[in-house]
Amino acid sequence: MTDIRKIKRDFPVFIHNPGLVYLDSAATSLKPQSVIDKLAEYYTKYPANIHRGIYRISEKATEEYEKSRIAVMEFVNARRFEEIIFTRNTTESINLIAYSLGRQIVGADDEIVTTVMEHHSNFVPWQVLADEAGAVFKVVDINGDGCLDVNTSNLAGIITKRTKILALAYVSNVLGTVNPVKKIIRAAKKINPKIITVVDAAQAVPHMPVDVRDLGCDFLAFSGHKMLGPTGIGVLYGRYDLLNSMFPFNFGGGMIKEVTIEKTEFPPPPARFEAGTPAIAEAIGLGEAIKYLQTTGMDKIAAYEKKLTAYAIKHLIESFGADIRVLGPKTADNRVGVLTFAFKNYHPHDIAHILGEENICIRAGHHCAMPVHNRFGLAASARMSLYLYNDYYDIDKLIDGLKKVKKILK
Repeated sequence: MTDIRKIKRDFPVFIHNPGLVYLDSAATSLKPQSVIDKLAEYYTKYPANIHRGIYRISEKATEEYEKSRIAVMEFVNARRFEEIIFTRNTTESINLIAYSLGRQIVGADDEIVTTVMEHHSNFVPWQVLADEAGAVFKVVDINGDGCLDVNTSNLAGIITKRTKILALAYVSNVLGTVNPVKKIIRAAKKINPKIITVVDAAQAVPHMPVDVRDLGCDFLAFSGHKMLGPTGIGVLYGRYDLLNSMFPFNFGGGMIKEVTIEKTEFPPPPARFEAGTPAIAEAIGLGEAIKYLQTTGMDKIAAYEKKLTAYAIKHLIESFGADIRVLGPKTADNRVGVLTFAFKNYHPHDIAHILGEENICIRAGHHCAMPVHNRFGLAASARMSLYLYNDYYDIDKLIDGLKKVKKILK
């Protein structure tokens, strides 16, 4: 991994906030100067709308916007650029599938399968769809280590010929668990070749190489702001044949082939799903974020985070013993740098507040994942999350801060 001091210099927030220990990247990542500069470049040099103007700065804006689509396509190894839809975020991407495809294919007594570890964005849309359609909503449990209680031998008891959609997270935003998505999808497709598989990769794409063709998924969703990009831009990858069979999510400008008084015809993907003026600057900024990640190296980022994660788990448990409960796998082998924990006698919000006074940023709450908290008998938890700009010093500062929490709240 490149010198972390050099990486930190790429992020201006550290210049403006000396001593900042940022451990909340699962909520949103920090932004490198190159991404900020790219946003400014659009607004200062070619701040025009796209796909419409036949003048120079509009054509430049369109070129940069579509270059970002190509960058995303290559980053996740999609087959064609038309399989990349720009949305606002992971949430909108998943809702798009539920609305535009789910309501076409799910009927009474059909099944939708998801897991107890899901973010609400990959749980509630399917729960609502099942309720509306009169379908069966199945939720796969996890074991005590925060891993899916499912393997190829017992999938047959969950997936059936009536299962229309399987939706699961690649990485849990609470447990940090990396699910064996490729293995699960392959097994599910053997049981039901027509099943539609949806992968929430919001916590995976920023931290490790992701290849949609290798996974064999039908859809995959992620957010730009968790991978060094701007807020307000997300991605939906979808198999082209499926996207081309789906009706639009929104109606209006930019997604029209022809309108007459009698009828309206829609264009093929991706335009069909990008109604109105999109987040132009944000999409262009996402392309720049991808360039930064590729230059650093996704394999290097994943390997470095694994070392940090192992260090953090070890020192949390050694420092606080039976007083602390670390959720998820207890080794770094099958997880990313999302570490959620709970103290026996201290409320997560009190912990986060005291740490905040020390310029240490963590998250407290249910992290938009109530079912998994209920599974572990918790109303809330504290979560630290690591990224490429963190180092061992940040973890040491967290440990010292937690010791101060104990001293204050004792």
